[in-house]
Amino acid sequence: MSRSSALASKATGYPIAKVATKIAIGYTLDEIENNITKKTLACFEPVLDYVIVKIPKWPFNKFITATKELGTQMKATGEVMAIDTNLESAIMKAIRSLEENIDSLLLPKLEEYSDSELREQLKHKDSERLWIIAENIRRGITIDEIHNITMIDKFFLNKIYNIVRMEEKLKQRELTKELLEKAKQLGFTDSTIAKLSDISEKKVKKMRLDNKITANYKMVDTCALESDVQTPYYYSSYNTENEVNLLRK
Repeated sequence: MSRSSALASKATGYPIAKVATKIAIGYTLDEIENNITKKTLACFEPVLDYVIVKIPKWPFNKFITATKELGTQMKATGEVMAIDTNLESAIMKAIRSLEENIDSLLLPKLEEYSDSELREQLKHKDSERLWIIAENIRRGITIDEIHNITMIDKFFLNKIYNIVRMEEKLKQRELTKELLEKAKQLGFTDSTIAKLSDISEKKVKKMRLDNKITANYKMVDTCALESDVQTPYYYSSYNTENEVNLLRK
């Protein structure tokens, strides 16, 4: 077992350590009850209707002389986990959870880099790579070019592209109900939307509440609502119906 096992248990609702311990003393999977549903057994594969993003917590703000270059050596002192129904929103949630006073893929200091310097930075595997990729996309570097340099799968690069494209829409267009709703579904905070749209955060919040654009809550229940559950936990999302009400029904 490792700390990643605890994260995987939280992500799936499946108590890996508890199940592993019972197996070690002689139980089989079909003899171990799922504590969340109280009906299914541990041999049932968890069904997930959400995505998880894990981002390591790097200590480079404390150890300022340490190299930020990443490799096989363990450098993270922790990690954050975020849940949502789409990858873009989960990424944005995870960024905020790092508590680095950064709430989006915008990293102001990267604006000082030239296009060639930014492209060169793509070759380095460091703790700011996520933001460097986003800034390169803003500068017009194509997904294909970034993939050829980083070898990161285009699926993930396109998710970052979707976030950057929403930034551009918020900068260039008048904030409408539809645009605000889409931005919230991609994980943008009211403050980030306000900054990009050049209006006050108070106005964004009022517009959101007036149009009933509020977060709902979905369950982590190991079964995607296929069974009644006893002890689920919840995550917020702007992308779905409220499953708290479904449970009460």
